[in-house]
Amino acid sequence: MSETWDGGCLCGRIRFRASGRPKWTLWCHCQSCRRHSGAPAAAFASFDETAVEITAGDITQFVSSPGMRRGFCSTCGSTLTCQGGPTPHETHFHIGAFDHPERLPPPMGEYFVEERLPWFCLAETATPG
Repeated sequence: MSETWDGGCLCGRIRFRASGRPKWTLWCHCQSCRRHSGAPAAAFASFDETAVEITAGDITQFVSSPGMRRGFCSTCGSTLTCQGGPTPHETHFHIGAFDHPERLPPPMGEYFVEERLPWFCLAETATPG
């Protein structure tokens, strides 16, 4: 039986389901992710687009930079997704949008480390595998 990962926005208007193991989980330190999430870093779980189903509502998209789309709920403002760039056929969900984020594998690395805030410290990241 395949794993399923359900989640949604704060108000419940948008619901989604991702199937299978995430391709990866990562911390992102880029300024765009910080501004989108309002947090000092963003944690994502990545799934192939073919493994993702929007089960309720519609994710509103904003083109934040050429080729990059940020997804959010237009009702409550919850940050939900990031798509595009070097991985055009993946959907990256903010880990906090899942119903049970504690069940996801811990982030296995970091992206845009050169943009990490100097005071932001992480516990040791997990190693892949």
